[in-house]
Amino acid sequence: MASVWPKIIQFCVCLYVLVAVVFTTSVYVLSPITRTIWYIKGHGSLNDHPGREPSTARRRLSLLTEAPEVDLDPDLAIPLDDTRWADTWPPGYYSSELVYISRPHESPRKPYSPGYAVREETLLSKAFSEAMHPTRIIPFYIKATGQVQLDDVTITTLVTSNRFKVFKQLVERYRGPISVTIHIPLPLHSSFSSLKPDHPSRVALNNLHTLYASSPLFSRHVDVHLALSPFTSALSAGNSASLEGEGGRQFNVWRNVARLFARSEFVMMLDVDFAVCTDWRGAVQEAVRAAAIPPNRHDARTERAQLGGINSADMVQMLREGTAALVVPAFEYVKQEEGVDQRTFPTDKQTLLHLAKARPPVISSFHASWAPGHNSTDYEKYYSIPPGTHAVYKVEHYQSAYEPYVIMSKRVSWCDERFAGYGGNKAACLFEMYLSGVSYYVLSDHFLIHQSHKYEEEARREERKSNRKLYSDFKEESCLRYLYRYYQQGILHTERAANARDECKKIKNIAKTVSQLIHG
Repeated sequence: MASVWPKIIQFCVCLYVLVAVVFTTSVYVLSPITRTIWYIKGHGSLNDHPGREPSTARRRLSLLTEAPEVDLDPDLAIPLDDTRWADTWPPGYYSSELVYISRPHESPRKPYSPGYAVREETLLSKAFSEAMHPTRIIPFYIKATGQVQLDDVTITTLVTSNRFKVFKQLVERYRGPISVTIHIPLPLHSSFSSLKPDHPSRVALNNLHTLYASSPLFSRHVDVHLALSPFTSALSAGNSASLEGEGGRQFNVWRNVARLFARSEFVMMLDVDFAVCTDWRGAVQEAVRAAAIPPNRHDARTERAQLGGINSADMVQMLREGTAALVVPAFEYVKQEEGVDQRTFPTDKQTLLHLAKARPPVISSFHASWAPGHNSTDYEKYYSIPPGTHAVYKVEHYQSAYEPYVIMSKRVSWCDERFAGYGGNKAACLFEMYLSGVSYYVLSDHFLIHQSHKYEEEARREERKSNRKLYSDFKEESCLRYLYRYYQQGILHTERAANARDECKKIKNIAKTVSQLIHG
């Protein structure tokens, strides 16, 4: 019997080694190879597995810069179909995709694990829980093939199907990364394949594919995210969604979608009908590169850096930290008919100044008749700074209706999604950013010009009326929320909370509460 035990022990050891070898080979060798082969064959994700339908760029939440080639077949409308779409909520976000969240600091001794998996529908339903429902968000419906550098500036914008022409002009002028949310109307209880080929929703989707194929700049630079909803701003005679339908104008939802899926650290929140006239993207990239060079190796940290210009290391640091946003001043032609053709727009500050100082002026500040919207930019100071100085100056007289176009960190506070329609939506984004500690700095060498178009004045009038009350309540709520947060963190009397202290005491309904909180 004594001679049997060594053999039993030897057998157990061999069995253990065999199991360990099989497990290790399966997890670290065969599984990656199998997933890679599956990806190559199906153009899917490396997180897909045999037996599951391979994913595509149109259903992808991956933020990797690598992307499969884009198939522009108009029949791609069909994969968007879902027999449960829009019948109830939350199936409006229905998807079988899983998003894997890795677990950092996991012990290397533990068996391999892909991390925690969340269904795409769950993640998106939480991310956009305040949207008007049903609304279906499809990230990366088409993903650009171009690489995006982390320190680049991505334009984030939103487009409805009646603005494709002006969107193409933006793509051709910018020639850099763009993350766009495009609304496509989809009637309730409908699927794309069930609609007639000439239905406005099918036409809108086909027009999107035609637009994307019209220039190689789209496939190189533009990530498209879809927002599908039955909400429209107009109905055709047949009571079906019109091509002019704007999805309830959920502008802040769409802004958040575009920013969330931008692939660079910095973003420019821009309306699609503005022309990019100067190279502010290059200015930011140059400033970031200059700031990365150690001071003792960069004797020419130039005059403009010493003067606190955009090349200042402090400015770049504040931009990264989300305590500064760069304002690109906005202008428009005084005579609307002169602002239609972007090819005639000035592309340097000297020419802009000539047109602005002409008598009578040819160009003026954007929406000059609505002073609160852009006057905090201080256009007179902007005019007084000579071109080519690369100077940056701080917005000293902020007020809550201010809504400039800004370059900012992707990680600043998000836009409140309760705002639908015209009036207050962008101002609410900028107001909360300001309360959170973001200060605004104007780029004195750069500018944007609005491309003239007709406004839906009647719709805007009604929507502004409803949003005026919402914005008033929003300001009070945001002030109390941020001041309480700063109080709890013990930083209420620090520089970070200065914007909130100064702005919130101006609000009549909460002025007493704010005073008591600040002064104890």
